[in-house]
Amino acid sequence: MSPTEAVVAGAGPTGLTLALELARRGVEVRILDKSPKPFAGSRGKGLTARSQEVMDDLGIVDEIVEAGLRHLPSRVAVRGQVVRDSDPHADLSPTPDRPYDSGLMIPQWRTEQILRERLSEFGIDVERGVEVVGFEQTTDKVTVRLAGGGTVMARYLVGCDGGRSAVRKALGVSFEGTGGIEAMLLGDVSVDGLVPDRWYQWTHPEQGFVALCPFRGINSWQFQGVPFADFDEEGNLPEPSLEYFQRVLDDIACGPGVRLSEPTWLSTWHVNVRMVDRFRDGRVFLAGDAAHVHPPAGGLGMNTGIQDAYNLGWKLALVLAGSADPSLLDTYQEERLPLARWTLGVSSAGLQKVAANLGREDSEGFAGAVTEDGQQLGLGYPWSSLSRDGDATANGLRAGDRAPDAPCLSPDGTPLRLFDVFRGTHFTVLGFGGGSRHILQTLAEDAPDDVKYVVVGDSRGPGVDVVDDRGLARSAYGAHGGTLVVVRPDGYVALTAAATAADDVIDYLGRLVGRSS
Repeated sequence: MSPTEAVVAGAGPTGLTLALELARRGVEVRILDKSPKPFAGSRGKGLTARSQEVMDDLGIVDEIVEAGLRHLPSRVAVRGQVVRDSDPHADLSPTPDRPYDSGLMIPQWRTEQILRERLSEFGIDVERGVEVVGFEQTTDKVTVRLAGGGTVMARYLVGCDGGRSAVRKALGVSFEGTGGIEAMLLGDVSVDGLVPDRWYQWTHPEQGFVALCPFRGINSWQFQGVPFADFDEEGNLPEPSLEYFQRVLDDIACGPGVRLSEPTWLSTWHVNVRMVDRFRDGRVFLAGDAAHVHPPAGGLGMNTGIQDAYNLGWKLALVLAGSADPSLLDTYQEERLPLARWTLGVSSAGLQKVAANLGREDSEGFAGAVTEDGQQLGLGYPWSSLSRDGDATANGLRAGDRAPDAPCLSPDGTPLRLFDVFRGTHFTVLGFGGGSRHILQTLAEDAPDDVKYVVVGDSRGPGVDVVDDRGLARSAYGAHGGTLVVVRPDGYVALTAAATAADDVIDYLGRLVGRSS
């Protein structure tokens, strides 16, 4: 029996995103999860603006936005007295180049549900109760070992199986970092006595910290609690229960008359800050929490995993199709490892900042965890071997930067955004100026097949695909004169070049993904 093309171990947000990226490119993929049923908790409850752009490309952003809360204000009370009402994202609003202005509060179980539903449209469902316990690999395949003695043959294996990853342990890579005594009570409960219009946070200098965050359309709130006096010498908290959560809330919030009920998920979460020293070994990859675990401050952990998958998916699909040299897969670690290291740093700093002010009379609550690029829109790959700067853009846009959006028009006058042009599995070559049509036609004769060639003009006319009627696309890309921009399938600028350097574009795409048949 021939091996399946790819096996994804773990059906959390990272594994589901990867399986979906592969499935929509026609890859034969199996996604296995040891749990007999989907995760029921809200744990990773925030999607950054960049992750929303990923969901846009995957065709599910409308469902995601409909299920989420944006610009949720915070209310902070100290010793039971309200000291602060604020929206840390109040000054953010959509701009032409970034349509999603802020993070979105949505429970993790709902994000996973939407991803599963989209994946099933490609005929792929999560295989439940199937636990990956190890593997052996050769130069051409991976034999994936399952609990109970079964095996699955695959060309590639990706471990998206969480912080206790069996794939990582079998791979033998180090998982260096720290696991402190810091811990938090975490769960989902129904709440009576509060209006679900803000994220309520109470701090008490002697007692600890507790918070209740609502979700849209359902009486389900995420409970977070840090009761100072309840830690034992090993840093452990008592077993979570509804009664215990209620007592912690009453003590720290000074009896606000809020009642908890109907728990659907109760847990104790311990802080870990760890990451691997490599993301790949042969035909086996690691992504998400299997490769890096982060403090919760800033809400970056799950989002970083989703973007791991988004980076790896198109590369793995091209290699499996025979369109790209297997060396393309080396760029997954090259690009994602530095960003995982950055995320560990900023989330650790955010946690320290939050912990330092929890006991203060002027506590900011979780607002203190907001990082400089908490929406991940400024992150990119300028150091990558896939990023090639040619013609300098007027506004400093570089190869490796996130490709900006811009509202434009289609040739018939209907609204059209650049994100609409990028959406899908292809590379995009933007040619600015109506005169670039001939250049793009020349490119199409020699460049790879899976590329969309798009002429961006300032007015309607022959050969113009996108009408930049307000000049917003030209401004976003700093295009001056005749400019060519190659955009990767994952929405990052791959190459900028002058229109006279079309051969650079042909060479770049030919080296990366092969030449047209």
